[in-house]
Amino acid sequence: MNQDWEIRRRSDHCTVTQRPFLEGEFFYTALYREADGFRREDVGEESRAALPSDPAPFSLWRSKFEMPPPPPPEPLGKQDAESILRKLIEENSDTTRNARYILALMLERKRLLKPVESTDPDVLVYERTGTGETFLIPNPRLALSQVPEVQKEVSALLGLQLGEAA
Repeated sequence: MNQDWEIRRRSDHCTVTQRPFLEGEFFYTALYREADGFRREDVGEESRAALPSDPAPFSLWRSKFEMPPPPPPEPLGKQDAESILRKLIEENSDTTRNARYILALMLERKRLLKPVESTDPDVLVYERTGTGETFLIPNPRLALSQVPEVQKEVSALLGLQLGEAA
């Protein structure tokens, strides 16, 4: 008899006192079998006696509370690259032509910009997902030998050390 049970994740606070658990604090988890599955109770050591003994918990264990690690920062903020691209498009300077191209490719990789078919090979057309805005990016036809220099330029625009952006 195989069954899947839905058991909620560990709580960040005592279910009896509502006091938040502190880093390194020990607490108890009790699972109670109910008609539709299991009920989970997480309580601090001082509240263990408040756990109901009838019915007895299906399972009871002691754990050490550890704060979940923060989510890793995104290597490149989506809005940062987009706002810089918008600014560079508005300025429309020939000196930022290569950077606009690379930023558009980065945003395409992040699925914020979707390439749209263009009849002009010198202009890349992108549509902003969600808003439907159109971005026209001149194709600089970069040579492979130019890429490291453009990488430095884009990294400087984004305020990153070379190698930080993935």
